[in-house]
Amino acid sequence: PTVTFKEIHDAVPKHLLRRRPLTSTLYILRDLSISLLLYKFASLIPGTESLLKSGMWGAYWWLQGLMNAGIFCLGRHDAGHGTLYDNVVLNNIIGFILHSYLFVPYFAWRATHHTHHKATSSIERDENYVPYPRFTFPGLPDQKTATAADYSEVFEETPLYTLLHMLVMQGFGWWIYLTRNAMGSAAYPKGTNHFSPSSPLFKPSQRKYIILSNLGLCITATVLGFLGRDFFLWCYFIPYVVIMFTYLHHSDPTIPHYRKKEWTFLRGAAATVDRPLLGWIGRFFFHNISHDHVAHHFFIGAPFYNGPEITKAIKSVLKEDYNYDSTPAFYALYRSFTQCLFIEDEGDIVFYKNKHGVAARRVQEFKVGEGLDKKLLDPGVEGELVESAKRQAM
Repeated sequence: PTVTFKEIHDAVPKHLLRRRPLTSTLYILRDLSISLLLYKFASLIPGTESLLKSGMWGAYWWLQGLMNAGIFCLGRHDAGHGTLYDNVVLNNIIGFILHSYLFVPYFAWRATHHTHHKATSSIERDENYVPYPRFTFPGLPDQKTATAADYSEVFEETPLYTLLHMLVMQGFGWWIYLTRNAMGSAAYPKGTNHFSPSSPLFKPSQRKYIILSNLGLCITATVLGFLGRDFFLWCYFIPYVVIMFTYLHHSDPTIPHYRKKEWTFLRGAAATVDRPLLGWIGRFFFHNISHDHVAHHFFIGAPFYNGPEITKAIKSVLKEDYNYDSTPAFYALYRSFTQCLFIEDEGDIVFYKNKHGVAARRVQEFKVGEGLDKKLLDPGVEGELVESAKRQAM
């Protein structure tokens, strides 16, 4: 982006950054009430012996999955960032309860999520969805010598295998990240996880809170044990894996990742994507986090219910540098999953490459007058930009 961080902040009215405790409380009560009503609905479904009963279970799993995603957002993006209430302790109590209910280690995730916001799209410092460099694929030669056969050997998969791989990542990738740091920062040693108080993910001052997070998980596990196997499987576990959406906020073939020479906070915050995930349903259940994710990264302390207005203000400043993609969510997921495979080992601004070793965009450098200008290019517009540069140099 060519705008400054100050220009972006000045464009947003300050009242949109203020918390409204009553509004926050009503949203929490709304989500918990709907979730409890859905549990009551599930308790009234008499088995699965008919198509109607199976459909009722399917509706329950889908709706409770949506509710779980919304409650997760209230815990992570709101309580965790302190946007529900002015009191830090109250925010953390609410976040701890909501995340423990979802079997999420609140304080552990809060710590790494804050680091993610401080270093979004930084290859060296980001915590989440860090791209795999070329060298992590041992069978793949360097860029200059790699052939189509080399890429095919490493990345070619059957459509069915790709679909299964995608479903596993969406359903369980969250836990793979928590337990093995998959797609996390490569700076941490093997075995890094979110449950060990001595994990390098955390500062010494945070370790007592990691123990508290683990205690919350133990309490939830105990309660689920008392409720029984049927409740756990039919009412809790299946909705738990229905909705996972954070991958699409930061994984798209058209957005850049930066190495330390080129990374800035502004560039990282702008390298996110707003998506109208599930339309009005997504707005209602996900508390605007998919529709207004760019705004969330620029204004981490802003309440989610002001996200739409903040997005409008940001768009007026960022203009063509605002990333929005209205591609249907499930196709966008498949596209990103199959095209965001790796990045090159070198380059200060890099884009994901697909199974053919081709990036949707690249950085082109060319002289404009006495200086060196950099443009992010789509493959079809290189000629137009070069001609523009020549005109500027005349």
